[in-house]
Amino acid sequence: MQKRRINLPLNPLRSFAVASRHKTFTAAAKELGVSQVAISRQISILEDFLNVSLFERGVRSAKLTEVGRAFGLEISGLFDDLERATQRMISHETEGTVNLRVHPTVAHHWLMPKLLDFTRRHPDIRVRFDTRVEPLDFRGTHLDVALQLGVGDWRDARSRKLWDEEVDVICNQAYLDQIGGLTRPEDVAKGELLHSRYRRRAWEFWARAVGADIDFNAGTDFETSLLSFSAAEQGFGLAIGQLGLLDDIIAQGRLVRPLNMRIPTGAGFYVIWPTTTSVSVKTKRFIDWLLDQVGQPHEFFKSTSLPSSSLPG
Repeated sequence: MQKRRINLPLNPLRSFAVASRHKTFTAAAKELGVSQVAISRQISILEDFLNVSLFERGVRSAKLTEVGRAFGLEISGLFDDLERATQRMISHETEGTVNLRVHPTVAHHWLMPKLLDFTRRHPDIRVRFDTRVEPLDFRGTHLDVALQLGVGDWRDARSRKLWDEEVDVICNQAYLDQIGGLTRPEDVAKGELLHSRYRRRAWEFWARAVGADIDFNAGTDFETSLLSFSAAEQGFGLAIGQLGLLDDIIAQGRLVRPLNMRIPTGAGFYVIWPTTTSVSVKTKRFIDWLLDQVGQPHEFFKSTSLPSSSLPG
């Protein structure tokens, strides 16, 4: 007959293991990042479960009982073993992987067409994409590096600018012919303005920068720039394109820039990595490869030359 397993209260056990090692609730609370009251409550739950007293509580202190001291010696090592096993598993799973935060539009239009080159140079390193669109914070994540648009002010991080963001009106040639062409900024009023949720003020910025008196709130909204750029490519209207990201598509003739007006936004595309942890060799290789793609000197290893055709713009 199979022996019935005890449904162990793991959180209380861990709280007790740490408290027994430190011999105080205060130190245990500091290590686990919780309050002293929370530690006391967890240990009370364990005492009720075991029906034994593990700590003798005084007015201002708590002291291990004999039973508590013996039990603590037995289980504290088990939690250490569990943590080491978990760390080994994480290290094994990620030792050949670079965890990258990158916006979907940047990944699709700029990074993916180039990534095969990185794979050929470093076949033992994989790149795992995290495409969440949220403020970058390396704390509490497994991110190794990020490729983001900004002004270089990320917290607890170092960064290198890859290129400055410049924008221009884009569409496909058939749509441009359909609306009779564009010769002046005001002519964009003849077309359908395409907007992205995450860059909702792009048309307003462009209109003010070029002095165009247009209704920059009119038009069609899309969830992402990836969709609005795709809509422009397929002939749905005019979009504010991010040059650098779209250079290859423009060079192929799939998109055109009828006004040919490069407008700098003041922001730039950066590669960013945390300063709170050491940078692994695989991450250094990836950062230097990104810098290669825009013809910039390496950050970590000796630079190699790259054809100027890889440069944005």
